[in-house]
Amino acid sequence: MGHECIDASKEYKWGDDVNVKSEIAERLGKEERPIAIYSSDLKRAKDTALKIAETCFCSKVTEVPELKERHVGSLQGLYWKEGAEKEPEAYSAFFSSQNDLEIPGGGESFDQLCERSMNALKQIAKKHKGERVIVVTHGGVLRAIYMSITQASSAGKLLNASVNVVRFSDEKWIIDSWSDVSHLSSVGFLQRGFDGDAKP
Repeated sequence: MGHECIDASKEYKWGDDVNVKSEIAERLGKEERPIAIYSSDLKRAKDTALKIAETCFCSKVTEVPELKERHVGSLQGLYWKEGAEKEPEAYSAFFSSQNDLEIPGGGESFDQLCERSMNALKQIAKKHKGERVIVVTHGGVLRAIYMSITQASSAGKLLNASVNVVRFSDEKWIIDSWSDVSHLSSVGFLQRGFDGDAKP
């Protein structure tokens, strides 16, 4: 997160990410063609999904609002330092280990994020049994998915623009690979490092 603006579930431009989108799309285009592509309804995710769809010869991208980033309440639109100073209660709630604590200002608790993220993912999986699909979402949602599947207390370091592979079989989730950013090394983003869920 660094010094970036805490826009989370709101729209914002993710820097100059054309090369990143192209690298992700090129990598996925070399793999088995997906039967469908799903995306958060936020533009930064949709744009990436559309680029992937073009490369994978997929005719459409289905928007799923439940895949959008966590709503961070009164922290929305603030910078991290600003949030800590102006909205200390919300800031503390965001980083709290109490997962059922809602963020003041209409924000979600981590448990609420986990529930909607996993429900959305499960609906997609059940619709496409035995099929390969691509889902484009956000760091907070990925953290929620990882911790829900593994029951771990932390998701560790999450990397933006990573590829994560999960399977749903016999009502169980299996993680095949996680936080893979090998496709980004050619554009220099891997060296810069992405602290997708690092505390500022």
